[in-house]
Amino acid sequence: MNVLFAAGGTAGHINPALAIADKMKSVFPETNILFVGKPDGMEKKLVTKAGYEFRGVEMMGFQRKPTPKNAVKNIKAAYCYFISAKHAVKKIIEEFKPELAVGTGGYVTATVLSQAAAMGVKTVTHESNSYPGLTTKMLSKKADKVLLASEDAEKYLKDTSRCIVTGNPLRTNIPIEDRQSARKRLGLSDDFTILSFGGSLGANRITSAVARLIAWEHDTGSINHIHSYGSKHRDMFYDELKNNGITEDKSRHIFCDYIDNMYTCMCAADLIISRSGAMTVTELTEIGRASVLVPFPQAAENHQYFNAKTLADKNAAIIIEDKNLTGELLVETVSRLYFDRNALLEMEKNAGSMKKSNASDKILKEIMELFDDNMS
Repeated sequence: MNVLFAAGGTAGHINPALAIADKMKSVFPETNILFVGKPDGMEKKLVTKAGYEFRGVEMMGFQRKPTPKNAVKNIKAAYCYFISAKHAVKKIIEEFKPELAVGTGGYVTATVLSQAAAMGVKTVTHESNSYPGLTTKMLSKKADKVLLASEDAEKYLKDTSRCIVTGNPLRTNIPIEDRQSARKRLGLSDDFTILSFGGSLGANRITSAVARLIAWEHDTGSINHIHSYGSKHRDMFYDELKNNGITEDKSRHIFCDYIDNMYTCMCAADLIISRSGAMTVTELTEIGRASVLVPFPQAAENHQYFNAKTLADKNAAIIIEDKNLTGELLVETVSRLYFDRNALLEMEKNAGSMKKSNASDKILKEIMELFDDNMS
């Protein structure tokens, strides 16, 4: 069976596609898989690193903010969509002859799945966020199946007849370990532990607020802190620590630009402070951890806020909007949970109750139902 995948733009779109592809290959090794995306996008690097074939097609997304500059960009995007990309994708489909096209968000998915559906190819799209993007809204009327990470996403779709809630697929199962073991692995004492990060590039506001929080932790005592300041903000972070009268304590602190053992750190933590991308929220529920979420305000259609709201509505997280985040507010929020462990444990329990394990298996089951026994 030939399967065409479309994913691009962000790791939050690409990694779910890779997770689905991995599951298909593990169950049906003879499946031929081809990814389509922008030739200079993140997708090429991640897909080829994962060992899958990749074909690049020049595409552009539409700008939502009405400005003269964006109007010019949208004319170019329209040309790409209706002329060059459409023609290139049609040619790829004619050559590869897929029985199925799978998309996981972004304008790459919109272009590829729309053309595939028009050519009679079965299509499945997956939405990883709690608020569906424009692509999912458009494809909800034409895809054979619309798979959703959260029930909340259905609230924002007019046509839900093709929707199935599956959760977000992870490429590897999260190795759950108890806090004590995870802390020991990290070289930390078995004390209250906080993990904070702002994404691979870091986040100025989170890093600045966390420096103030670490000063409070020093005064309070017996608190460990793991923080990723991102690839660009090391100097700023250490300057902020200095301004707060704090020096790094190797016995209590793990500070780094990038966390490459994230699951161990999450398992070690009592409380997690982070942005609220789709995969982060999925991991929080899978591991079962209380969180303070600071949605990235520039995320398309403010989808990170809706991701965070899905947890906050179940009392599994506290939301602090980026514009409101200060060191003082973060200290106030964290100290309240630190001194009220029952409230913290309740949030943790609620987060764990929201997990949707084995999403890849559920997605593959939905795909197989489109083909009956033809995939075996």
